Amino acid sequence: MQKRVVLRLFTLLLASSAVLFSLGCGGGGASGANGGGGNPTPGDKIKHVVIIFQENRTPDNLFHDPNLIAAGADIASSGLDTSGQQVPLTPVPLGTTYDPGHGHLDFTLMYDGGKMDGAGLIPAKCIPPNAPGCPPPNDSFAYVQASNVQPYFTMAEQYTFADRMFQTNEGPSMPAHQFILSGTSAPTATSNLFAGENPPTYQAGCIARPTASVAMIGPYGHEYTSMYPCFEHPTLTDELDASGVSWRYYTPAPDFIWTAPTSIEHMCGPNVPPPNATECTNPEWINNVIIYTTENPAPILIDISNNQLPAVSWVIPTVNNSDHAGGTAHTGGPSWVASIVNALGDSPYWSDTAIIVTWDDWGGWYDHVPPPKVIDDGVSWGSGYVYGFRVPLLVISPYAKAAYISHVNHDFGSILHFVEEVYGLSSLGYADAYADDLSDCFNFNQTPLTFKTITAPLAAKHFLTDRTPPEGPDDD
Repeated sequence: MQKRVVLRLFTLLLASSAVLFSLGCGGGGASGANGGGGNPTPGDKIKHVVIIFQENRTPDNLFHDPNLIAAGADIASSGLDTSGQQVPLTPVPLGTTYDPGHGHLDFTLMYDGGKMDGAGLIPAKCIPPNAPGCPPPNDSFAYVQASNVQPYFTMAEQYTFADRMFQTNEGPSMPAHQFILSGTSAPTATSNLFAGENPPTYQAGCIARPTASVAMIGPYGHEYTSMYPCFEHPTLTDELDASGVSWRYYTPAPDFIWTAPTSIEHMCGPNVPPPNATECTNPEWINNVIIYTTENPAPILIDISNNQLPAVSWVIPTVNNSDHAGGTAHTGGPSWVASIVNALGDSPYWSDTAIIVTWDDWGGWYDHVPPPKVIDDGVSWGSGYVYGFRVPLLVISPYAKAAYISHVNHDFGSILHFVEEVYGLSSLGYADAYADDLSDCFNFNQTPLTFKTITAPLAAKHFLTDRTPPEGPDDD
């Protein structure tokens, strides 16, 4: 605890220095009034932050956009295999019949000590298992054909696209969703273990079945134990609550690996002590964790139209709208994201909103950029388990830099850091304390950008009237 107190004080000192810098020289800074003549800060211009968390893609795989590449985005057209040969990336549909492995052990294979040549060693799961020609040769060496993801290309070309956004963790969805909520996947505030994989049944949280477990990684990157997936440590929502800042977490199911609040015991408030609990009863969870239903399949769109958008939103897709590989029906993601962006862009919220779109992990797809390695004393926020591979990042706002490619290193902690600056919150002392604040993606002095509708195959009406049962993941 002494270390965390010191880290918090250090972070506050940095924030104070940033305020002084912004008043004297311009750029960045903590939130709040601009002090009578200084450059505006995030909190002066942004009142709503919407975090859209999609699934399992890399920049090389999802943003093979000739316009972005011509503008300087670092997107590869081939990848290195273990024999030292370059393998061309081939186009595939967004909805594939196979799903490359993307657990922590798959990360280790692909990373290969920094050589980034092991993508061909990652096993793939075919869906259905006997699908003809599945998996194809060099299955991870692929990019999504442009016709399936044009809405993403349009957003990236108009606003800010980051080609150095890294998932914070070196593994799959369950820990990634913990990092986007609190900057860590540790089970307690002082633990040196980190959730490293998904539970085998993809059910997680303090209401998971008693036999559920998640593999834990030690400070030097090795899995050597497991535990029930119910944790207890501070989260960003705690800081929002303490400051009276509203939030909601929109998600398709209460007890799956994508619903991060269910795995935090004080947020969930299980009806009986875990591992025997069956439902979350904390009013915070009941009021703020919004579960999709067949009657209300897109509550984020309803809240926007009813002028009930909270200050901070996490938006989790259904599996069919998630971009997740391994299902030919998993193709709604670009339209789903576009429908939210369009709803915000056509509403009064546009003038003070920052929309941050990112993907929770790399999904086993090839990416050519080796992630930075973070080395600390082995007992803080993620030694031996950060960073993972690149994932795409879009920053969409009237104050996002237009047609801009960010080459600055970002991770999930950057998003938390940005939210903390917007609302004047202290640091959690986890990934947020080590990450940048996305400041290079914004220009709060610019004339606000006028919103232009993002054309997509499916409009908001489709998601508002879709009566397909809103499923969470049956995979990672």
